[in-house]
Amino acid sequence: MFRIRLHGRGGQGIKTAGRMLGTAFFRAGFEVQDAPRYGAERRGAPIFAYVRADRRPIQERGVIRRPDLVIVADDTLMTVSGAEVLAGVAAHTVLLLASQVPPDLWRERLRTPGPVLTLPTAPAADPLPHRFLGAACAGAAAGLVGLIPREALARAVEEELAAFSAAVVGQNREQALQAFDGMSRHSGCVTEGPEAGAEAYAQPNWLDLPPESVEFSAPAIFTPATSRLVPTGLWRTVRPVLDRARCKRCAWICSTLCPDGVISVDQEGYPVIDYEHCKGCLICLANCPSHALHAVPEEETGEKVGGRGQGPTAPSPSPKPPSPTP
Repeated sequence: MFRIRLHGRGGQGIKTAGRMLGTAFFRAGFEVQDAPRYGAERRGAPIFAYVRADRRPIQERGVIRRPDLVIVADDTLMTVSGAEVLAGVAAHTVLLLASQVPPDLWRERLRTPGPVLTLPTAPAADPLPHRFLGAACAGAAAGLVGLIPREALARAVEEELAAFSAAVVGQNREQALQAFDGMSRHSGCVTEGPEAGAEAYAQPNWLDLPPESVEFSAPAIFTPATSRLVPTGLWRTVRPVLDRARCKRCAWICSTLCPDGVISVDQEGYPVIDYEHCKGCLICLANCPSHALHAVPEEETGEKVGGRGQGPTAPSPSPKPPSPTP
């Protein structure tokens, strides 16, 4: 059985990539499972999807603990321990990272026992191809397995994106096939892992949660288009802060890559961050070419979300002394 995990961030198309790969396997004659797994359900938060494929009926369920292939669509996740990108990685596991960093350097950094490959990505200054990163990851996975025909991959992309325009489908198909062809020299390097034995089973760390009343768990907002009224900046633990002296005013990079679209540009060309809705994913910081953004713990900023302004709260003015009594 093939066991594949795809890691990325919310908004990068990882769920769709898993569906594309699963459909491509199915069209190649495999039995398939594919499903996403969310943490915090918001854009920019770590997410992964997993795909199982076998010629026989699949009896395994749940998250893949011993993957044969791990694909990482966002290499900044390698420093996020909660993303668990390397969980269960063994000597036979192939690790594929969408990154501009060469694989030899990643191998040295990670000390992983298995093969490490990279899927070259466009520089941050050209963010358009990043919109099709999920399709590229699905195509690369199909190419590494070596048992999925090119036509099956193309049809899978078309089927999963059938609700979109022909132009969007065509761009995703092109990126998937390009990644598929780019992995041709590594075709077949991903091999089926052994069957999971009962002796390796580990009891999950379940949490017993009491049931909630309907009044507590029911939604409190019933009107659409109210997201601007929700200060999602309250979720943030660290915030990106701009150093204007370093900023080169290439604000199209951070404003385009921001998954929530909370970075605008002022009249001077500098980026302006809406801290009311910035969730602190720090994708802007990771992609800033001039390193003009740095992370500041939220408790050190002195600002409370829910008020006005973009920067730290100004100190309160000193009280005036009482007027002398005539």
